[in-house]
This record gives sequence, C-alpha cells and structure tokens, in this order.
Amino acid sequence: MDDRAHVRVELLSNPAYLSGARELISSVCKRLGFDDLTCSKVALAVDEALCNVIRHGYKHSEDRPIWISLWPLVNEGGQPDGVKLMIEDEAEQVDPEKMKGRELSDIRPGGLGVHIIRDVMDDVRYERREQVGMRLTMTKRVPRCCTPARLSGGMGAHRGG
Repeated sequence: MDDRAHVRVELLSNPAYLSGARELISSVCKRLGFDDLTCSKVALAVDEALCNVIRHGYKHSEDRPIWISLWPLVNEGGQPDGVKLMIEDEAEQVDPEKMKGRELSDIRPGGLGVHIIRDVMDDVRYERREQVGMRLTMTKRVPRCCTPARLSGGMGAHRGG
C-alpha cells in the first residue's frame, strides 16, 4: 500500500469547519463499506478529537492549523476493510500518557471526548510529533456485517450519494 494519505485536509482551528470535517469522514467511510451508524461514530470520534485540539491544544484560537489524513485499510484480497485516520496539530506537546478523559463517575458536562474516541475506534494512539504538536492515530475496521466497496473502478463513476 502507498504510504501517502489517500485524503489529506488542512483546516484552521475554527469550529465552523467541524461539520465539514464530519461530513467528509462520514462520506469516505460509507464508500469504504461502513454502515451508517459506524460512519456516524467514526465522524463523532474525529469531531471529538478536533474539538480537543481547538479547546485544549489551541486554547480556542481559530487560526491554527490542523491536518486530517485518511488511509483505507485493506484485507489480504486487496479490498477495503477499514480506515486509518491521523489528526495532527502544532499545539503544545503533552505527555501522551496523560491523554485521558476525566473519571466517568464525575457526572457533569464535557470531558468525555477521549472516552468517546477510545470507545468508538478499534485502536487509538496519541504521540508527540517530531518538532512541535501532537498526533492522534486511530483505526476502525468494517464490522463483519458490512460489505466493503471496491476502491478501484466504481468510486469516481458513482454520482449522487
């Protein structure tokens, strides 16, 4: 598999762009064979991660860069059977071991993004980038009930959905 991301988007840390990022991720996941519910869950995990970057990493600054990269995961037969997502920023680096949500017994609004991300995705890894910022890498496999789409051939020809 080519190491280059199949989709790479740079956006500013403005909350106005969150819905577009959710729609993009959900649409690509649908084409990779995820059912509607799983597409929504993956989009939610991405949304929570982006909100955390904006809120905690960039302290609500609306003009800082965030990168979203996406790769299809393929099975031994070469068919897509999942997705790998990477979210990178230039925020202050933190110890990845400290990337934990608050205690679930602490009932109050907010603070559940990390729990949601870990619950929705199959694999989640936080790490420091080489020079500055953080990197979140997440993977999700298509549930066995779903039939993945083909990557070659039909993706560009399909219109309207």
